[in-house]
Amino acid sequence: MNLFDFVIPQKGERFETLHKRGSLEIIRIVSASLDEPKEFCDDKDEWVVLLQGDAKLAMDGEEKVLKAGDILYIPAHTPHTLTSVTKGALWLAVHYDPKKCG
Repeated sequence: MNLFDFVIPQKGERFETLHKRGSLEIIRIVSASLDEPKEFCDDKDEWVVLLQGDAKLAMDGEEKVLKAGDILYIPAHTPHTLTSVTKGALWLAVHYDPKKCG
C-alpha cells in the first residue's frame, strides 16, 4: 500500500482505517471540495497532519488555517468544523483514548 495512492471522492471525505489496535486507530482521510461546513466531535483524542492541500477549521472560537505539513491536536469531545478544504487534500489522523495509553 502507498499512502499517496488514492481516489478523490466526488463529495465529502473518504475515511480509510490503515491500522487499528486497541484504542489506537490510524486513518487516511481524502477530501473533496466542501459544499458546506462539516462539524465533527469525536469520542477520542485526535492528532492530525495535513499531508497535502489546504484547509480551514473552526475550533474553540478560532480559525485554524492549515497547509501541507501542519499538525493539529484535537482533544476528545471538542467540537470542530471543517470550513474549507482543497479538493484532493490528504490527511493522516491518529485517534486514541488517552486513558488507555501508556
